[in-house]
Amino acid sequence: MNDERHDGKPAAVASEVTEQIVHDRLQRRLTEAWAALWDSFVDPREAFWDDDGSWLPLAMPVGRGPGAQALLVTEPQLREIRNECRLLAATNEFAINGHENRISYLVGQGHTYRAAVRKGHAADDRLVAQAQAVLDAFILDAKWHRRQQEIIRRLDRDGEVFLRFFVDSDGSTTVRFVEPDQVATPPDCAADPAASFGILTDAADVETVLAYYVDGRRIAAADMQHRKANVDVNVKRGLPLFFPVRKNLRRADKLLRNMSVVAEIQSAIALIRKHQGSTKSSVQQFAAAQTDLTVTQMATGRATSFRRFGPGTILDAPSGIDYDFPTSGIDAATYVTILQAELRAIASRLVMPEFMLTSDASNANYASTMVAEGPAMRYFARLQADLVTDDTEVMWRVLAAAAAAGRLPAAVLSEVDIQVSPPSLAVRDQKQEVEMYQIEYQNGILSPQTWSQRRGLDYGQEQTNFAQHAARPQESPGGIVIDPVSAMVERATMG
Repeated sequence: MNDERHDGKPAAVASEVTEQIVHDRLQRRLTEAWAALWDSFVDPREAFWDDDGSWLPLAMPVGRGPGAQALLVTEPQLREIRNECRLLAATNEFAINGHENRISYLVGQGHTYRAAVRKGHAADDRLVAQAQAVLDAFILDAKWHRRQQEIIRRLDRDGEVFLRFFVDSDGSTTVRFVEPDQVATPPDCAADPAASFGILTDAADVETVLAYYVDGRRIAAADMQHRKANVDVNVKRGLPLFFPVRKNLRRADKLLRNMSVVAEIQSAIALIRKHQGSTKSSVQQFAAAQTDLTVTQMATGRATSFRRFGPGTILDAPSGIDYDFPTSGIDAATYVTILQAELRAIASRLVMPEFMLTSDASNANYASTMVAEGPAMRYFARLQADLVTDDTEVMWRVLAAAAAAGRLPAAVLSEVDIQVSPPSLAVRDQKQEVEMYQIEYQNGILSPQTWSQRRGLDYGQEQTNFAQHAARPQESPGGIVIDPVSAMVERATMG
């Protein structure tokens, strides 16, 4: 016998290895139990806190009103709120649906922009055509329809949109997004209240914006457009759309997850055997006798027994054993009612019918919702009007830059107007709508140009098409002269 064995070291090493294995196993089981309980943990201090955080102050500082700015004490707090709502917009299925539906209704297939002669001025078709060409070139180069969709997404998600304009030497305009995080007050201006939140305003008038601080650089207000939402006009920065209901979105997401997990666990357990008055050893012997397959988990070392139940299996229970089927007690309808209540609260914030948020149209009528006097339609019409105003400002910037570079005559700014037509919101009877347009046209109320615009058509291109069509003799048998307006009426009515 050597010295090692005589000293008993192998036995000590074996004991240490056994203790380490037991320690690792207990630590692993404790970690699994902690992970399972984490989502169920309840902080007893929650009773003293609001869902949005600590209690709000009872009084406001002197000279400040109860506007949304009172909720934003510092720029980091605004950034925290924005990041929270961005996470919801990227991961919460209900928030995503709400964002996408608003884009679909406000932007749809895109707005149309047409240069026209300004009211009270003499018609100059050449000037109008030149202005239209500049607008068309900008819309094509900027991919404006796609950018318009992103504007709505950013405005709802972040509460604001920053557009920066770059003008080339030939007068063409390029537009790019500026991230809200890039607009911040530089350290050397932190003590200036007129430069708060990255926006420099007139010291006596917060609505007069002088410049924006982008990545620490001062950018003139003339080179930027700032669209903000959900705040008063004298508040410098906007708030995200889902800021008031972000807690509801989180609860709805967790409730749906918990419902699915509970149903999954209940449906995964086929049955529970209840052994009345049996000892642990007798239960283990009974389970071993009924086992068809035993699987040992490598991580925990525990063995799991399985028994196969074929179709039509009949169970014979010995005396003292009962069988319970947990799946028979699943009642998801109770939780669905709670989930619907949360979703109605979110839909109320959006001023949208519930089905637009949940995609559940079982208890909704689209035709009765999107009527001219419906709340959702009126709300969308308001948002569309704001979108048209902001987009028109962009188009005027494009024409002004072209005129300043000599690409357009200076008269374009005084003699030309820009008409914007958003997609229709209300449920339409196309035949009835076209008949109304025809009556307005015949009575001198509606022009063919505006008619084409409302139908989503390019009037100039349609006239070219009519001319090409009329040049084909086989298309006008019997010498019938085709009236372009009558042909448009016939096509619209049939289509």
